[in-house]
Amino acid sequence: MDDEKIIELFFERNEEALTAVSLKYGRYCGIIVKNVIGSASDTEECVNDTLLDVWNSIPPNKPENLRTYVGKIARNNALDRLKRETAKKRGGEMQAIVDELADFGSGYSVEAVAEQRELLAEINVFLQRLTERKRKVFVLRYWYCCEVSEIAAVTGLSEANVYNIIKRERKKLLDYLRKRGVLN
Repeated sequence: MDDEKIIELFFERNEEALTAVSLKYGRYCGIIVKNVIGSASDTEECVNDTLLDVWNSIPPNKPENLRTYVGKIARNNALDRLKRETAKKRGGEMQAIVDELADFGSGYSVEAVAEQRELLAEINVFLQRLTERKRKVFVLRYWYCCEVSEIAAVTGLSEANVYNIIKRERKKLLDYLRKRGVLN
């Protein structure tokens, strides 16, 4: 079933929409969630929470790209779950990623949300300037939360090369954002 039909089913409040999303994007969401939280049992629960959140958000939202929309909700749910879990105990790959990105700041005020939108726009400009390989490494690390070894396997690069790309490009991004006035 195509995405437009699925969205139409959501707007009709037809529960077949959930089945269609689960069949079409359940595995995709599971991969995203598992990369963030690492636990198979928590992954299934988080994917189910994602389906509920999609149900509750469409309508009023009408996503242009359903796959990206569902993936973003899955990722945010996984990050929220991880925050709760790491509040109890710190550690793991995701904590390493969070630590790597600590310089980019965060916040939840209206001003912070506006700043985050500006930040996101500038990050997208930066990513467009990278070579395809470097962009892939960066996105696998910071969107899909893959470990360096996984990125190396997917890209055919050595782990040392992946680590160096991540480190160099993160520094370049930080410098770029500071020059653009998005970060202090």
